[in-house]
Amino acid sequence: MNSVIDRTLAESGVPAGSNCAPPAQGEPYLLTPGPLTTAFSTKEAMLRDWGSWDGDFRAMTAQLRQSLLAIAGDTTNEYDCVPLQGSGSYCVEAMLGSLIPRDGHALVLANGAYGKRIASTLGYLGRDCTVLDKGDYLPPRGAEVEQLLDANPAITHVIAVHCETSSGILNPIEEIAAATAKKGRKLLIDSMSAFGAVPLDVRRIACEAFVSSANKCIEGVPGFGFVIAKKSALQEAKGRSHSLALDVYDQWDVMNRTGQWRFTPPTHAVAAFIEALRLHALEGGQPGRLARYANNRDVLVAGMQTLGFEPLLDEHWRSPIIVTFFSPAHPSFRFDRFYELMKQKGFIIYPGKLTVAESFRIGCIGQVDAQVMRRVVDACAASLQAMGVDHAAPRARS
Repeated sequence: MNSVIDRTLAESGVPAGSNCAPPAQGEPYLLTPGPLTTAFSTKEAMLRDWGSWDGDFRAMTAQLRQSLLAIAGDTTNEYDCVPLQGSGSYCVEAMLGSLIPRDGHALVLANGAYGKRIASTLGYLGRDCTVLDKGDYLPPRGAEVEQLLDANPAITHVIAVHCETSSGILNPIEEIAAATAKKGRKLLIDSMSAFGAVPLDVRRIACEAFVSSANKCIEGVPGFGFVIAKKSALQEAKGRSHSLALDVYDQWDVMNRTGQWRFTPPTHAVAAFIEALRLHALEGGQPGRLARYANNRDVLVAGMQTLGFEPLLDEHWRSPIIVTFFSPAHPSFRFDRFYELMKQKGFIIYPGKLTVAESFRIGCIGQVDAQVMRRVVDACAASLQAMGVDHAAPRARS
């Protein structure tokens, strides 16, 4: 078989001197948008037990909150950080149910599974919403937002997903924020898979609040997320939530008065996050992390294109978080087999979430660097060869 896949395999070797330590022996790299591969010292931080009411743990909670506000650029003390137990979706629901009045009306900007999940959540919460559905790979634009807000004066809030990981698209959040502010509405951002790497500076992006998670670009472990919101919005949220556990105001109020979480906190995840924050700062903070992730993406895409793989998105909209590739049209390609072969080679990849085409996704975040991404490309080439696939070109798009 004389193909580019054979040449890639022939030219590959074991790279030396990677800046990111490999996972523990026997563990694969997690090439997903979180949970992700974490540093050994982050794992090691979870070896100690902490008392949830103890002063040392309360100090860790305070440090966590202040560090995240600093990353968000809150220099005027206008915002506060409220960590919440649970997965990212718990925290998104908490933000929506606490910060949107029961008689409010949200415009949801959707171009993937997570925008649609926001709309579904609002339905559960009994909040009115209008959905701008852009499909799988187009971003919502500021002009569209302005037109919809002009057409519907009842809309009180706009909700945007910063990085829609079902496709890997990086939405134009500054443009959306400017349009929302121009029309006098309030912006809520799901920055679950972007904050900490992609810029989200509250001095430049006017937003009422945004939400993110421990196990994304800060490179902590699962267990909690956090809402960063204007203090005025938190004060207005008193008594608004449908849920005791997801009441952002009450969590904020208790933390400010006592320094404690209302219910059992994820102590080990918090300890790991403190170490992850240290490593984040050591790498150069948000700009340093963005530089590594963006380079990971560029190395990955260039290598995959030599094998014939085609990325879903144009370069302009391609995030540094995760990249979606069309599945090969070759009749011997089966994603489940490809997945298992990649896992045997030490890489966990992600199935696709597109509605219109077969695809899969490879994440660029976590403790991975460009040399790891080159090994990913080599593993893809070897996996295709094992399947009898001599070219990874996708089906022609109509």
